[in-house]
Amino acid sequence: MVGARGGILGLGGRGPASPVISHLGLQTRAAATKVRLKWVKNRGLDHIIDRDTDVKAACLLKDAILRCPSGAAARSLAPLQKTLGLTVPVLRFLRRYPTLFREAPHPRYPSLPTFSLSDAAHLLHRREQRAHLAGAGAAAARLTRLLMMSNSRSVPLPAIAALRWDLGLPDDFLASLVPAFSDHFRVERRRRDGVLCLSLSGWKEELAVSELEKMNQRALSEASYRDFKRASAMPISSPLLTFPMSFPRGYGSQNKVKAWMEEFHRLPYISPYEDVSSVDPESELMEKHVVGVLHELLSLTIHKKTKRNYLRALREELNLPHRFTRVFTRYPGIFYLSLKCKTTTVVLREGYRRGKLVDPHPLALVRDKFHYVMRTGVLYRDGGLEEAKLAAGEDDELPEEEEEAEEQEDEDEGEEYYEGSDGDDD
Repeated sequence: MVGARGGILGLGGRGPASPVISHLGLQTRAAATKVRLKWVKNRGLDHIIDRDTDVKAACLLKDAILRCPSGAAARSLAPLQKTLGLTVPVLRFLRRYPTLFREAPHPRYPSLPTFSLSDAAHLLHRREQRAHLAGAGAAAARLTRLLMMSNSRSVPLPAIAALRWDLGLPDDFLASLVPAFSDHFRVERRRRDGVLCLSLSGWKEELAVSELEKMNQRALSEASYRDFKRASAMPISSPLLTFPMSFPRGYGSQNKVKAWMEEFHRLPYISPYEDVSSVDPESELMEKHVVGVLHELLSLTIHKKTKRNYLRALREELNLPHRFTRVFTRYPGIFYLSLKCKTTTVVLREGYRRGKLVDPHPLALVRDKFHYVMRTGVLYRDGGLEEAKLAAGEDDELPEEEEEAEEQEDEDEGEEYYEGSDGDDD
């Protein structure tokens, strides 16, 4: 692994400059290859985003209702529609899932509906709380790594709150998680604008290893005898690491695309936790570093995806270029850009296989339970309450989900790619 962030400039006394940057930092001004692939729809990943959007909205509404012991009035929940990412009114959404939300008239104003949680929703909430409690250390590590990637070792609290769901943080992370890990975090006000930020209390060298480097370590440790010589030729600390690629149908076989990807992979890999202030911002090396930062950030998320706007809010902290979103269309083998639910979502392709997470987090399994209970309510309506309670039970086995996403995963529409200069994707 290359040196930790700050090693180049000697910040915090964290060792010498990275050999990769020392050797190549100011010598990589060659223009990046001008290849851009046309967007191709992936129905399987779109289906997952559509489903997860409803699950997220249901869970956030569940948290909002829990803050009102006597029940939440529909009028007070209506302004949350945009925040939840819903394309339908909140009242209609709540009534769509009676297995989670119980409707009753307001005690003082009968014409005003109020909502409380069903027994199944309370069961799922307890499972979710246990998952947060058991995974508190891992959640703190993910949040720490996000701060370690930041130039200033701090991130505004509003940006972290927007990523709370994606990073698997509890609803009250500021009151529960942050104080419990005071050796990792501290809350302070930024001097230049007075914004409250979460800052890094101290550099954690053991966490400054990217997911790509971990994959390389696992690949070397699990290599067969046939691959021994090839594996031993690339040490674990080698910067020449390759990103997993999964191109849409018809792209990977294109000779020009293959040549471009080979050229891209031959560039040295600089860790997202490395300081790159001496690297030419217009160089191919910097572009690969940006790919690495975005790859690492998406790897930290529970569902290996997040909204593009959440990433844009971190642009300054992560030293991303102004039009960084072009990276997602330039590297469709690594990222997928979805336009579902009237927003833009970025997905890490390697995180999914046949419509399912390759390595589901325990919290993701609980959220799958939420989806099953919601689906039960749609299928059975009032008659599905008992089925919902069973689905929210304490067993570890999940019921079989619909296979629609798996069938659609391989049905990418094979639109032709084109070459040309990068446009403004923002």
